[in-house]
Amino acid sequence: MSITPFQALACPLDGLPLHSNGSAWSCASGHSFDIASQGYTHLLPVQNKRSRDPGDSKEMVAARRRFLTAGFYQPIAAAVNQAVLANLPAHASISCLDAGCGEGYYLRQLAAAVGDEQALALLGLDISKWAVLSAAKQDKRPNWVVGSNANLPVLSGTLDRVLCMFGFPMYAEFARVLKPGGQLLQVDAGPDHLRELREIIYPSLKPERTAEMQTPEGFSRLPTEALRFSLELTRAEQIADLLTMTPHLYRANAEGRAQAAALTALSLSVDVRLTCFERGLG
Repeated sequence: MSITPFQALACPLDGLPLHSNGSAWSCASGHSFDIASQGYTHLLPVQNKRSRDPGDSKEMVAARRRFLTAGFYQPIAAAVNQAVLANLPAHASISCLDAGCGEGYYLRQLAAAVGDEQALALLGLDISKWAVLSAAKQDKRPNWVVGSNANLPVLSGTLDRVLCMFGFPMYAEFARVLKPGGQLLQVDAGPDHLRELREIIYPSLKPERTAEMQTPEGFSRLPTEALRFSLELTRAEQIADLLTMTPHLYRANAEGRAQAAALTALSLSVDVRLTCFERGLG
């Protein structure tokens, strides 16, 4: 097994190739981006920020780290690993970006699943500096960057796989950075995902949209996998971490949050869809 940092980065200001001298990444135009002491690089220009501190907060990242490290979503990681590594030769060498990597759980799980003779170049990107900082502290092998899915600091046609885990897919950018024949693996919540929690925190649930996901331009669609399993949360802290790491924390009203805070145990349904798209050869 060989896990290395993905190197084909692009300047977020002009798109030129970035080159590392060990302490910074720079392009031929003279733009330079320091590598932090923790091992990550900030490649989100201030003019591309929608707020001073975009993305998940420090508290959300810490909650997600505790919840995922406890293994509650391990079946999701296992399904993603299988999809990423399926049908690869024993001595394959591929590159993979987790676009919206959070604190790096899914890339760490992928790295652990790689075969002894396979090589994997990894890049984790998130708009939250707190998420990327947490990821970099836990695993030094991938390249970790603060950046935006809307303007990926990646050279065109350099990736074999892109992961989008419960995130914000930017299909044009994903198509740009993938090699012809490369794959996008997208995980989204299904209609029953965390239904029991949602029934507690919301006065009523909106009817689920049943429209089929459209195949984005430049891609062909591969089979979709539905993954369902149950969770048993046995402590108030686990329930609080789950709520904190989801958008439901802000969508629920004060009464709904109070009802969740009063829980000491909860049985939950996990319902997700793993959709694979293949980049066209044209």
